[in-house]
Amino acid sequence: MEIRWKIEEIVFETLRESEVWADSLANEFHGRTIDGYITPDFKIAYTLLFFLASNHTFRVYAEECLMNDLCVYKVWVAFLSD
Repeated sequence: MEIRWKIEEIVFETLRESEVWADSLANEFHGRTIDGYITPDFKIAYTLLFFLASNHTFRVYAEECLMNDLCVYKVWVAFLSD
C-alpha cells in the first residue's frame, strides 16, 4: 500500500491552535484523501493521534524521525476495511 502523505511545515504556538488544525486533518483521513501526515510540530501530531485513535476503522501509526536534519513527526493510518 502506497501512503499518500501530506507534508506541512506549520508550527503553532498553542495546543488549542493545533487541536483545531488536527481536527480538520482528521476529516481528510476519514474522507480518505490522505493516509499520512508529516509535521515538525509535535502538538499537531499529538492531537491528530488523539482524534484518529477514536476511529476503529483504521489502525494508527506514529513515528519521530529526522528529515533533512530536522526532527519531524509522521502520523499515518492503515484502513482495516480494505
